[in-house]
Amino acid sequence: MGQAVVINNAVVMGDLLLVDTDRSFTGQDGVAATRDEPGVAVPGKVAARLFELDAAIDHVFVLQNSVTVRRRGGWDEQAKSGALAAIEGFLLFY
Repeated sequence: MGQAVVINNAVVMGDLLLVDTDRSFTGQDGVAATRDEPGVAVPGKVAARLFELDAAIDHVFVLQNSVTVRRRGGWDEQAKSGALAAIEGFLLFY
């Protein structure tokens, strides 16, 4: 059992959701993930959870405490809330 990730800020810019958190998911190198190659370790597991959540999500980039998620067709409130909840709860059970 872990602790919930706190979302410090979340901004939508077109098809991108930029999420700033209070937890670091990577070292100094960022990790890009696609549906075909979700990656491994913590960044890959974050990406895989987001891909499972929404079929329109096609790219995730994780850099330290930032998670950038691309969703084809943009973000509505329901999709944004779902992605933020997945990130917030990620470290509770992974």
